[in-house]
Amino acid sequence: MKPSFAIVGCGKVGAALGIFLARAGYTPAGFASRSLSSAKHLADIVFSDQVSDIPWHVTRSANVVFLTTPDSAIEETCSLISQNAGFSDQAIVLHCSGALSSSVLSSAKTCNAWTGSMHPLQSFASAGYRNNPFKGIIVSIEGEDPAVKIAKAIAADLGGTAVTLLTEAKTLYHASAVAASNYLVTLIDFAAQLIQEAGIDRKDAFNLLKPLIEGTLSNIEKVGAREALTGPIARGDVQTVQKHMEEIGSKRPDLLALYKLLGFYTVDIAAKKNTVPESIIKELKRITT
Repeated sequence: MKPSFAIVGCGKVGAALGIFLARAGYTPAGFASRSLSSAKHLADIVFSDQVSDIPWHVTRSANVVFLTTPDSAIEETCSLISQNAGFSDQAIVLHCSGALSSSVLSSAKTCNAWTGSMHPLQSFASAGYRNNPFKGIIVSIEGEDPAVKIAKAIAADLGGTAVTLLTEAKTLYHASAVAASNYLVTLIDFAAQLIQEAGIDRKDAFNLLKPLIEGTLSNIEKVGAREALTGPIARGDVQTVQKHMEEIGSKRPDLLALYKLLGFYTVDIAAKKNTVPESIIKELKRITT
């Protein structure tokens, strides 16, 4: 029999967990949220009547407790539940923050609970899910051994693939995720602004760039980031890079610093391919500094 679970914090991630854990055969022990209506909405979806705005009222009977509050509230919420004897003996307490490690759950040890973190490497942009947002994704896990063991089983039952992290490496892991997801948005917006200056309507910019983006991602998947690099820097074409900077400096000077910064670090990738002469690498570094 699969363990029972409670969700504390019924926002986008908490709602997704509640819905798809229930569909995977886990028994809901209850749902708690500052907004009682959010907890009730989630409980109604999974046919549960255990709701509260007081977390320990629903966590005491759960084998696994997910704290899916905002990051800034996780440690305090865990402490309050612990102070009110809100975790059962040997309970598994997990949070889903990408930035925080399981150490913020240390107060749960006073209840003889096991702690860990389970971060789905996914962007949760909506609270309504017809399709399972955990299917096929990486779920990064760290913490005490009993918590890690249960979290791995949960990740598998949700359709994800578990990857175990070192607790002390959690911050760099999250920085990587931010760079790959959030900063990709920034990069695409940057490209859209430049192409808009070329006379393309902004609403059409993404569709025009999409095949190039998808082709680049496909190449990275096939041969790796270094070998997938193409374009003027990969060719050592100093003149083209200079023309880009002159035009951006003239039409969109606010974007020039970002173009140069990206170019500066792209030169490092090109240098590792060993296809551009050292003298050209130095010149590209100089003009993008």
